[in-house]
Amino acid sequence: MTQNTENPTPHRLYGRRMGRRLHETRSHALETGLPELGITLPENGGGIDPFSLFHMQVSEVWLEVGFGNGEHLIEQLKANPNVGIIGCEPFMNGVSALLNDVPADMRGRLAIYPDDAAALLDRLPENCISRTFVLFPDPWPKKRHRKRRFIREENLDRLARTMKDDAELRMGTDIRELGFWMFIHTARHGAFHFLQKGPHEWRRRTPDWPETRYEQKGIAAGRRPVYLRFARNLRQRP
Repeated sequence: MTQNTENPTPHRLYGRRMGRRLHETRSHALETGLPELGITLPENGGGIDPFSLFHMQVSEVWLEVGFGNGEHLIEQLKANPNVGIIGCEPFMNGVSALLNDVPADMRGRLAIYPDDAAALLDRLPENCISRTFVLFPDPWPKKRHRKRRFIREENLDRLARTMKDDAELRMGTDIRELGFWMFIHTARHGAFHFLQKGPHEWRRRTPDWPETRYEQKGIAAGRRPVYLRFARNLRQRP
C-alpha cells in the first residue's frame, strides 16, 4: 500500500462521513483493517500503480465507486478470483461493514480508498481499469445539488482516461430521473458507447450482476431499477 498519509487533492466531499455509531465489532474491523487495506495518496502528488495496491497477484483491476456496505463488491471478488477490486467509499459505516464481512482469503485482492473517488482517479495511470461500477449512488434530487452527482462530465473524463479500451462501465439506480441523467451524460460524453438494445435489457440484471439488500428494499417499496451498461470506446491510434 502507498504509505504516505497526507492527501493534498482539493476535491470537495458532500454529506456525512459517519452515520450511526459503529458496533464494537465493526469498529474493530475498521481500526485493524483500514491500515492494512486502505489507500493513501502520495504527498508529492505522484501517481499510483493500481496493481501495487493488492497483497495478491491479480490479472485485472476493477473499480467500484460508492460500494455502500460492500455486498456487491464481495460477490464480485467471489466470482472473479483473478481480479483485484478498488472500492471507493467515503462513509465509514460502509467501509467498516465491508472490512467486517469480506472473507479472509479475498482480502489480498481488495483495496479501499475511504474518500472521494475523483481524487484517486487523478492519481491512476491511463488505460488501467478493466471494469467500473457506479451502483445506486446518492441521487442528490434537488436541482441545485445535481453538480454533486458522481456521473457528470469531469468524472466521466476521469473514467475515460483510466479505463481500458472496451472496459465496461456499469451503472444502476432505482431513481428514474437519475437513470435518465446517467444515460444522457454518458451517451453524450463521447468516450463510451451503449451496450444494450432496449428496456428488455436495461430492466434486467445480467447473471454476473449480483443483487443487494439495498436494491431489494427499493423493489419492495415499488421502485424499478435500471441497469445501464456502457463500454469505453477504442482510443484513436496515431
